[in-house]
Amino acid sequence: MAREFLLYGGRIPEEERMATGISYAETEQGVRTALIDATNPAFAVTATDEELAAMSEQYVREAAQQREMPEALREALRNSMLGKGLMAAAGTFLDGMTTYLLKLGPENLGVDASPIDRRIAASFPAFTARLRLQDMARLLAHGLRRAAAAEPRKPVCLVNIGGGAGADSWNALIHLSGRASDLAGDQGPALLTGRKITIALLDLDARGPAFGARAVAALGTAAGPLSGLDVEFRHSRFDWSDAGRLEAALVELNAGAAACGISSEGGLFEYGTDEEIVSNLKALHAGTARDAFVVGSVTRDAAPVRASLIASRVLTRPRTIEAFRALCEAGGWKLEEWIERPFSYHVRMVKD
Repeated sequence: MAREFLLYGGRIPEEERMATGISYAETEQGVRTALIDATNPAFAVTATDEELAAMSEQYVREAAQQREMPEALREALRNSMLGKGLMAAAGTFLDGMTTYLLKLGPENLGVDASPIDRRIAASFPAFTARLRLQDMARLLAHGLRRAAAAEPRKPVCLVNIGGGAGADSWNALIHLSGRASDLAGDQGPALLTGRKITIALLDLDARGPAFGARAVAALGTAAGPLSGLDVEFRHSRFDWSDAGRLEAALVELNAGAAACGISSEGGLFEYGTDEEIVSNLKALHAGTARDAFVVGSVTRDAAPVRASLIASRVLTRPRTIEAFRALCEAGGWKLEEWIERPFSYHVRMVKD
């Protein structure tokens, strides 16, 4: 019987943990970094609803017992790869590269990671961030398969709002490229072959998108899971407080003539105000075709989130699913599907 490794209340057999076929790209500091492929067992995580509930309860209990952080621990965090990013996010956003690294898991952080980095990557919030990416990629892939299947040569445009490195976009393409047969469908790789595919990353930050561009190039090499696909990665500086800029970006991308999937993982629907969400949804509705769809993560108004906000002071805006549904409808969209996770709802919207 294979030795097993305990991971966040779930177990991964050793032979899966040692999975191969991982692609790499360099960060701006020249650090060779693994590229998340949610169809590869080296990155995939699972947990039952019961396991997630138990982990949530434990997280809330531990957060309530948390004392003032010792100065020695603060210093260790300031000098760690993940810790300094988390500390810098207090009162603002978690930057795209730190968010990406959190989703790698402790085994995939690389040789430069410190013990405290691996502890952070093994935490419950990091585990749920990995689940969030998987959910986003699957919701995006399902919607894109439906939108692309009707017209075999129609261009594909994945608009990613505040998505850092854009890992949900490239993972959706991996799902549809044929490795995950339940999402690729009967057409398999032929669904995307021969199409012009654009990943348009709209983000204030430049570091995450720069890494995303290198990641997509590496995934498209002969040994990569996106080999044979014509994928262009673009980055435009974007602040979602300016919905007019989004309208202009959609015109530049010719999104109205494409099979268009929009995503915002850990972005607009978590940090944006009600007014910003509605104005951006209206712009997306006006600038895309009838079969366009939107997926995203929405911060839940729930006990783990309240415990997390006290601990981290990251400025997300918790909402109930009914409150978010009202924002969707005000923006011209209908909430089609959602997945409930401890910290967030993962949603897909279609045009009303």
